[in-house]
Amino acid sequence: MSKRILLGNEAIAFGALSSGVAVAAGYPGTPSSEIIETIMKFGDKVYAEWSSNEKVAFETAYGAAMMGARALATMKHVGVNVAADALMSSSYTGVDGSLVLVSADDPSMWSSQNEQDNRYYGMMALIPVIEPYDTQSAYDLIISAFELSSEVKHPVIFRSSTRIGHVRSQVEMKEIKSPVMGRLSKNPSKYALVPENARRNRKEQLRRWEMIQKKVENLNFLEGDGKKLIIASGIAYAYVKEAVENSRVKILKLSTPFPIPKDLTLKSLEDSEEVLIVEELEPIVEMQVKDLMVSEGIALKVHGKDLVDRTGELTFEKVNYAVGKFLGKEVSEVENTLIDVVPRPPALCPGCPHRSSFIDLKKGLALAGIKDTFFSGDIGCYSLGVLPPFNEQDSLIEMGSSLGVANGVYRSSGVIPVAIIGDSTFFHAGLPGLANAVYNNTPMIVLVLDNRSTAMTGQQPSPSKYIDIANVARGMGIEYVREFDPFDYNSSTRVIKETAEWVKKNMKPAVLIAKRACALDALDKIEGKLPIAEVDMNKCTGCTICYDYFTCPAIIPLSNKKATIDVSQCIGCGACVPICPFKAISIKGDKPKGWDEAWLS
Repeated sequence: MSKRILLGNEAIAFGALSSGVAVAAGYPGTPSSEIIETIMKFGDKVYAEWSSNEKVAFETAYGAAMMGARALATMKHVGVNVAADALMSSSYTGVDGSLVLVSADDPSMWSSQNEQDNRYYGMMALIPVIEPYDTQSAYDLIISAFELSSEVKHPVIFRSSTRIGHVRSQVEMKEIKSPVMGRLSKNPSKYALVPENARRNRKEQLRRWEMIQKKVENLNFLEGDGKKLIIASGIAYAYVKEAVENSRVKILKLSTPFPIPKDLTLKSLEDSEEVLIVEELEPIVEMQVKDLMVSEGIALKVHGKDLVDRTGELTFEKVNYAVGKFLGKEVSEVENTLIDVVPRPPALCPGCPHRSSFIDLKKGLALAGIKDTFFSGDIGCYSLGVLPPFNEQDSLIEMGSSLGVANGVYRSSGVIPVAIIGDSTFFHAGLPGLANAVYNNTPMIVLVLDNRSTAMTGQQPSPSKYIDIANVARGMGIEYVREFDPFDYNSSTRVIKETAEWVKKNMKPAVLIAKRACALDALDKIEGKLPIAEVDMNKCTGCTICYDYFTCPAIIPLSNKKATIDVSQCIGCGACVPICPFKAISIKGDKPKGWDEAWLS
């Protein structure tokens, strides 16, 4: 045993390593990314990869578990939607080793488009869900998840959340185990889901489910005494423990919100006069408890979502209010406890090539006579293009949606749309949409913002570092493919103009690729002192274009409307130089070693 201060996601990774995980695959996405990164760093003998999307990541782990290995797949909550097809089938086939899917949910949507509660996936797929309540339990329960999966030969969902994954505290750990590898094993009668096999597997699935319902009894605990019962799941338990203080109350601590432990729940209901169920987001536990009570003929008053907020993260204040009401204490309504900070709008980083791509796109379309179009956006750093002054993301739905939505926009309106997608997202979920555009001959401008990085989640590598997007587009039947450097303003706008004119003339899809590395990724590779931008005050007229239109955070307006450069933010990329119509901005200093290679290779 050893003790170490760990991030929750690191605790999950070390728990997996202590369980003998042999294969780990994931797609980066907040709040899950640190799990795979930690396994890559500390799992010397573990095969760990960033997959091209969540479905491939899950299938990689699934395939390893078919061979008898211990395998892990990680993703954020919306990523499970991408993996859902394989996930549903994995419940039918089961596995020969062990298979754990970490779903990192994001209540309050700190970095997501929705806050779906993925415990529902467990209910739909008949896959048990294990939920930690703090960092230590994240470590302990991921080990339990591997053990349960290995014993029953069934996949397990480990549902974490932003608050669990991004909190740091001391964790007591066991030794890292040698990976439990698989070996070649063929069993098509089990893993080939033709209807005859699937029907037989369905019966086996239900048999395993009966075993799971019994085994989860040992993962949950009843504590305290009294006539009032609080059932708390996941992070709710930590808040409830603090809120009840010294009150005489029973607490059923649930680590398995689905399925709930039937026998332990019935035992906890004995001699209880009233029940409060505290859980984050959806009433998953509440529905099961009420169903159990009805089937057992138990008539008790049950509180749940009538006292506990159904939206956003649970907080101590929310739980304290619900517990206080339940225990008959004087409590006040929950107030907004957020600290009032100075508003700071989100912005693309200094040197981000996406900023220049948006500027270039607007100018290039105008030169082609396109004044009004639909910008079909996608998920990534470039989502910030929705903000002024760009206003070039009219929709942002899910990974890869830009091309499909653009197809619908054209089919219904006749307007030639612009689909804007990042390089990582292009390989994640953009390829089917591009094939559809070719197959159905949809006139659209597809702009791929290729910074060779999954930048939004921490610069994880993208397939575009190794696979040329232009060749992929040509191979899929795109007749017109052009590349440009977004920092080369004049050349970029000309290429965009020519592309838009080609699409209008030929009424076919065309692909544009804006190629320049993520600024943060480039800076990591550059050695030496950076050049710096400088404003010539004699030439600056205070036209405001550089800070109102280009909006680099390093360009600061002065009281006389002229601009100056914040040297603490400027990285000397030079993208602002051609933006100034009065040539007042210039770059001082030489390019350091590795400058061009870092930006353009």
